[in-house]
Amino acid sequence: MNPQNNPERLKKWKNWWYYYKWYVVCGVLVLGVICRLIGNALGFWNKKPDFQIAYVGKTILTEETISTLEQAFTSIGNDLNGDGEVLVQINQYISGIPNADAETAYYEYAGEISLIGDISGCESYFFLTDDPDKLQREYQILANPDGNCPEEMDYTTDGKVIAWPDCPLLYESADNSSAPAQEQSENSRETLSHLYLGRRCFYNDKQTEHFEQCNALWNLIRSSAQSNHEP
Repeated sequence: MNPQNNPERLKKWKNWWYYYKWYVVCGVLVLGVICRLIGNALGFWNKKPDFQIAYVGKTILTEETISTLEQAFTSIGNDLNGDGEVLVQINQYISGIPNADAETAYYEYAGEISLIGDISGCESYFFLTDDPDKLQREYQILANPDGNCPEEMDYTTDGKVIAWPDCPLLYESADNSSAPAQEQSENSRETLSHLYLGRRCFYNDKQTEHFEQCNALWNLIRSSAQSNHEP
């Protein structure tokens, strides 16, 4: 029965709404927040990256440097999850800041905890760093040339990383991209020129999502670097 045809019922509805409308509004808002949090966690609202790159360094990468990095990998990468877009995610972890004050040291500690979470969660396949020797000493995460994990006492980086200037496939892809000129400034090129790229190894059966495709992309980058050194 329509409440409008029953004055008594309509009066009860109005009375109920008068006292409880804000409870209803708050409940809807809370439900919306919960749905958003769950959706973000499950990747419903945001597109999932095709592959992720962990940057471990002493300084934070600028937005223009991140844009150059993303463009370089996007130019040679593929749409791995079939969402119609090649999406690269750069995860920054600041480590090894010299003479850090208390606040900076706390920030660095938080970054190291996040890096451990990235490694244990197998989020990033590629690792970009300004100090590969330090990264390998502390985490022994960089894979051998054959992709296997290094021996227990092997903390060397020989053959495990490629200097950015020696990666013509990435270097030229960034320079020839369609990104705005300000995103390819000399500053970003200078920053990248001091970085080294490697791939991570896996000590158990858990692997990064799209492992095979990421592995193929690494082999492509490595082959390009080797060709660059051939006479």
